[in-house]
Amino acid sequence: MPEKTIPILPCQSLPPVLEFYTALGFEVTYQQRSPNPYAVVERGGIELQFFAMKHYEPTGSISTCYVLTDDVDGLYQAFRAGLKAAYGRIPTRGLPRVGPLKDMSYGVRQFLMTDPGGNCVRVGQRTGGERHHGPAPEETFARALHHASLLADSKGGAAGAAKVIDRVLRLTDETPTRLQLLQLLVLRADIAARLGDEETAATAPLARAAALDLTEAERDQARDALTRLEDLLAASRP
Repeated sequence: MPEKTIPILPCQSLPPVLEFYTALGFEVTYQQRSPNPYAVVERGGIELQFFAMKHYEPTGSISTCYVLTDDVDGLYQAFRAGLKAAYGRIPTRGLPRVGPLKDMSYGVRQFLMTDPGGNCVRVGQRTGGERHHGPAPEETFARALHHASLLADSKGGAAGAAKVIDRVLRLTDETPTRLQLLQLLVLRADIAARLGDEETAATAPLARAAALDLTEAERDQARDALTRLEDLLAASRP
C-alpha cells in the first residue's frame, strides 16, 4: 500500500473550520465531539484533520501544510466560487482569507489560504523541474516584484514586502511598465489589507490600479493580478 501523509492541524473551535472547508467543497467524513474535539474533511485526494484546543489563538498560528495538485487553477476557481456563495465575497483579510493565485520563482503556481483556525494551506502545481529559487531579475521593477512577492508569502514578511514596493514606486528616474505597475499596486493593496492598514488598502493603490488602461494582451498577461484586484475592490466596498 502506498504511503500517505495527512496533516493534523489545530484550531480553537471546530464549527467555523468545518463550515469553511464545507464551503470549499470538502466533506466532513468524521467528527468527534468528546472527549477531545476532532474532525476530518476530504475533497478528492485531499484529506485534512483538525483538533480543537479551547485556549488556542488562531491569529498567532504558525501551522501550515502544502497541497500539491495538477489543477491549481481549477481548485482556485472552485474555492473562490464556494467562498463567494458562503460569505457573499472573497475573504481577503483577517480569518479566514484566500490569497492570490500566482507563479512563483521556484517552479510552482500557487495560492495560499488561511482557515478560521489560523492554519495556512498552500495549494500549488509544479510548473518546472527546478525546486529552488531562480536568480532575481536584474531589471528594477521585476526585481522588486520578485522580492516583494516572496516576502509577502513568508510568515512575518508582509511589512518588508510593503517597504520594497513603496521604495520602488517612489523612484523618479525609472518607470515601470503598465503591467508591472498593476502588479505592484495590487500586491501593495493586498499587503495593506493583511496588515490592517485599511487606509492604504482601500484608497491609492486600488484606485491607481483600477484606472490603468491596459491592452488586451496586457490584460491576458495580468489575469491573476486583475482577479485579485476585483476581490480587493469588492472587499473595500461597504
